Amino acid sequence: MIFADKLIQLRKKSGWSQEELAEQMGVSRQSISKWEGAQSIPDLEKIIRLAKLFSVSTDYLLLDELGEPEGGSPALPEEESPSLRRISMEQANAFMEIKAKTAGWIAFGVFLCILSPICLIMLGGLSGLPGSGISGGLAAAIGLTVLLVMVAAAVAIFVYSGGRTSAFEYLDSEPFETEYGVSSMVKERREQYRERYMRNNIIGVCLCILAAIPLFASAALDAENRLLPVGMLCLTLVIVAFGVRLLVGCGTVWGGFERLLEEGEYTREEKKKQPLISKISQVYWTLALAGYLAYSFITNEWDRSWIVWPVAAVLFPAVTALILLFAKKK
Repeated sequence: MIFADKLIQLRKKSGWSQEELAEQMGVSRQSISKWEGAQSIPDLEKIIRLAKLFSVSTDYLLLDELGEPEGGSPALPEEESPSLRRISMEQANAFMEIKAKTAGWIAFGVFLCILSPICLIMLGGLSGLPGSGISGGLAAAIGLTVLLVMVAAAVAIFVYSGGRTSAFEYLDSEPFETEYGVSSMVKERREQYRERYMRNNIIGVCLCILAAIPLFASAALDAENRLLPVGMLCLTLVIVAFGVRLLVGCGTVWGGFERLLEEGEYTREEKKKQPLISKISQVYWTLALAGYLAYSFITNEWDRSWIVWPVAAVLFPAVTALILLFAKKK
């Protein structure tokens, strides 16, 4: 076994990518790629450093006839060595292209979900006015129909978008390594997108904060006008919808970059937590939906029950963090 094969085998047994090994050695990833491709051999100082890093002898690294490390477990045959999935340049480009296309659709789906109760709220407000000709039952029937149609359209968008990226689901849960040049290309694309990402985040957050102004305005203006609070509430939802659409759209694209670079929420350490987080999310949001529907149908206060969703969204990170902390101690 030549040095290049031994280096590949030792790196994979350690679970490192070429980039991670390069960081450990203080060299470029291109150098690691050349060593593993038998295009060059590291100097003696780096051979000694590699031997210490992998706890093997320099003889094992340099002498082709030695097939296993001294004092360590035998080197695994090629077919048995643990290997990481490799991401090619074509796969990385295909994934980023799909993410860019589906980001807008996902953001639009969230946009529809936030706007879905507006018709119900408006009709509910009109039904209480004399001479409106709209009964409470009719208002609820029409409003709920519109709400369900919009939510169904949003779900269809989410399913479609998920299907487009289903071939890359392993990026969320499995460690992998990228071929030479992929990481640099992704980082360059991310830097090009950074200005747009920051701008959309700033605008989105500001819109969500400013969305409270119509509610304050309705409290300060004519209190006898029963439609004013309803109209202002609907305006608040519209502003929030536009703000969240910006946040979700740019966040989806940015998340694609982090997946390929295994950064942020997609480091190998974080990926180990994904199965538990997924279960927490399923249970949490199922309970939130059940609570929203139960409260709304029992009280018939559809114009107020929407507050369940922002409250649930604020509490979700805290609940997840507490459960993960408890699981870690166990």
